[in-house]
Amino acid sequence: MAGMTETAAPATQPSLYIPHGGGPCFFMPDPTGMWRKMETYLRSLPASLPETPRAILLVSAHWETRGFAFTGGERPGLIYDYYGFPPHTYELTYPAPGAPALAERAAGLLRGAGLPATVDPDHGFDHGMFIPLKVAFPDADVPVVEMSLDASLDPALHLAAGRALATLREEGVLVIGSGMSFHNMAVMRNPALAAYSTDFDRWLGTAVAAPAGERAALLAQWLQAPNARHSHPREEHLLPLMVAAGASGAAGTLDYSESMMGSAISAYRFA
Repeated sequence: MAGMTETAAPATQPSLYIPHGGGPCFFMPDPTGMWRKMETYLRSLPASLPETPRAILLVSAHWETRGFAFTGGERPGLIYDYYGFPPHTYELTYPAPGAPALAERAAGLLRGAGLPATVDPDHGFDHGMFIPLKVAFPDADVPVVEMSLDASLDPALHLAAGRALATLREEGVLVIGSGMSFHNMAVMRNPALAAYSTDFDRWLGTAVAAPAGERAALLAQWLQAPNARHSHPREEHLLPLMVAAGASGAAGTLDYSESMMGSAISAYRFA
């Protein structure tokens, strides 16, 4: 219409499953370079996107609720939910704005799909959010909504949540699942045992690359994968992958991989 400026439609964003490292690892001395490759990957993310996201919806492995929950504050504070690290790591900042309207919309999409969802106006951003995003989006200028895991830890439920949220990607929202594809800290401290991760990582890559229907069936039954419980004694760091996978009908592709302390760690992208 004459006299009005039209806003270009946003580019459809991918959904991602990324590793968030260990505690505030990227913001401490790293003399051996153990975290360097992961940090480089995280820094590369903005340039790999079709455009700067209108907002980010991040599913954190470090927040569990009955039903799904979304941060609804205008300026959520930080939750330093790691322990025994240097004092300066409890002074890190990440002043990304919240997106209350997006939180309400996301919760509405889940409820419309028959899934329980609420908006929490007081919950802050935990380190599963602010540590990787402080690396990837250091200017903290993209609005972020954090999403919890459902305390049932039911993989099929989290896949369904991703499907319900898929339309947000077409609105320029980047969906990120933040966890670790291998998360057995006792084993990672014992490289002689960490080789168990290899077979699980190979299975996970095959499952992620399968067509959407087959992928959902495989991921819902992830405990049947080789060395599944050995790789995830508790599945909270794997479940953000289910949301990211559910949010796309495209086959997943390997976005990053390395062997860390002898354990295979991978990240995936869904176009």
